[in-house]
Amino acid sequence: MTIAIFLGSLLGAMALGVPIAFSLLACGAALMWHMNMFDAQILAQNTIEGANSFPLLAVPFFMLAGEIMNAGGLSRRIVNFAMTLVGHVRGGLGYVGIMAAIIMAALSGSAVADAAALAALLLPMMNRAGYDTARSAGLLSAASIIAPIIPPSIGFVVFGVAANVSISKLFMAGIFPGLMLGAALWLTWWWLVRKEKIAAAKRATRPEVIASFKDATFALVLPVIVVVGLKFGVFTPTEAAVVAAVYALFVSTVIYKELKLSQLYGLFQSAAQTTAIIMFLVAAAMVSAWMITVANLPAEVVTLLKPLLDSPTLLMVAIMVLTMVVGTAMDMTPTILILTPVLMPIVKAAGIDPVYFGVLFMINNAIGLITPPVGTVLSTVAGVGKVSMDDVTRGVWPFMVAQFIVMFLMVLFPQLVMVPAHWFYD
Repeated sequence: MTIAIFLGSLLGAMALGVPIAFSLLACGAALMWHMNMFDAQILAQNTIEGANSFPLLAVPFFMLAGEIMNAGGLSRRIVNFAMTLVGHVRGGLGYVGIMAAIIMAALSGSAVADAAALAALLLPMMNRAGYDTARSAGLLSAASIIAPIIPPSIGFVVFGVAANVSISKLFMAGIFPGLMLGAALWLTWWWLVRKEKIAAAKRATRPEVIASFKDATFALVLPVIVVVGLKFGVFTPTEAAVVAAVYALFVSTVIYKELKLSQLYGLFQSAAQTTAIIMFLVAAAMVSAWMITVANLPAEVVTLLKPLLDSPTLLMVAIMVLTMVVGTAMDMTPTILILTPVLMPIVKAAGIDPVYFGVLFMINNAIGLITPPVGTVLSTVAGVGKVSMDDVTRGVWPFMVAQFIVMFLMVLFPQLVMVPAHWFYD
């Protein structure tokens, strides 16, 4: 009955068009009413405590770093550097997009920010060069979702707080899987364009490659600072977010001199608005998470899934399929906040490493950003690139399938995640 109340109140409120944050509050209130313990003071207290978390301070600073990176010329220099390396091969602009997405993922941690930058910078170039518009938009969409996997990742911060898992370990464990997703896109793009006759760009000379590398050096140094600092304990993930924002601001205003002080207010405002949405979702989710614990809902779910507890692989497959289905209808952050309190006790009962689960769960949620009909990244690329949503959806399918294949390979072979992870954080 408790599960029915939880799902009925949550899905019912969402079906009526209630925003997800308020739906989470309604779900928590419904569970309180069902257990005859409704108290508005407890509701308010848990809402406030939900956002009162030091690790969550990383969210606004990583969001700000992404905004500054795009406005201050860092993204453009990364694209130019990738262009000098692989722009001359068949389908070169696609490889440029993948390389740029991987590097930019280590700067912003936001799939939407990377999608907007890549669509604005590369999609017009790909259209002029004669690439299929739908396929190009699909590739850039799929490449953008590497951002929540490679550190720094806003998604890992939210999951780490919700699941009480080390954010630093999640960051380190996400590096190799993020590169694997990029490799899957690289192979898929090669297969799709291998027979196309598109004029490639002129091969860059060695001086041009060196010049573009020097121009992008300050942008390329940022991910090294973040990863090395986390690896050797120089700073926490929250402090890394501050370092990233301050470094991006310094480079954009003092070194590249492309960001004017008059633009800062708009960037701060944009980052604050996005942060407010995420923080309110986290705060509202804490109410339902607290009630889920009080109502002992995880124990009921564990009982339902008891036959799968003896087979961690089958359990992970079931969880991944569930997350895939939810991801088609819900954005990444709400999915993390709603499913994490329910799934973590099951994962622990089955003896699955929480860091390993967090990486797979995040990959699944990231791919959910490009699964229709909700696909936030698809909408971003369509809007910025002035492409129809139908075209972007049609173009993203082969890349999305490739990423799902990689994800399920990691389910079948956990060593693909855990062995490289131990290289970084042991």
